[in-house]
Amino acid sequence: MWFDNWAEVARVLLVGSAAYAVLVLILRVSGKRTLSQLNIFDFVVTVAFGSTLATILLNANVSWAEGAAALGLLAALQYLVAFVSSRWPASRQAITSRPVLLFRDGRIQEPELRRNRLTESELLQAVRMQGNGDLSQIAAIVLETNGKLSIIPAGKYGDGSALGDVVGPEHN
Repeated sequence: MWFDNWAEVARVLLVGSAAYAVLVLILRVSGKRTLSQLNIFDFVVTVAFGSTLATILLNANVSWAEGAAALGLLAALQYLVAFVSSRWPASRQAITSRPVLLFRDGRIQEPELRRNRLTESELLQAVRMQGNGDLSQIAAIVLETNGKLSIIPAGKYGDGSALGDVVGPEHN
């Protein structure tokens, strides 16, 4: 349980180092989007990278070459999905969610809040964390595709054109 043999420890160190180097190389080659603000698909791919690396490190039945191929496959699939979603907007809806309007013109959008399993308290906390203490100074709050809340102050709302893709009242 505490120690089997030095050969297994050496295997983990050698194969783990090589697999880590391949993962860093793949992430570097695959571009910034792989590690950018995560939507649900990107999050799943990131978890899969970690799980694959752990399997390569700890499962003696998985060779370094098999692990490197698996890491490469994950990166290629993530690239393919990103390519398809950027070229064909209809596919984007199946892959990522749309931003949702949670607060507008002094009113919390209760149905959207419930649908996204958020509370009014969480909304107010986000406003406070942005350094605002007065909801009348807030034009809109949007739940973004990566799960973060965007707080748009009334003074920076402008014509509201940045809300064009947002789901909610007046933005369907």
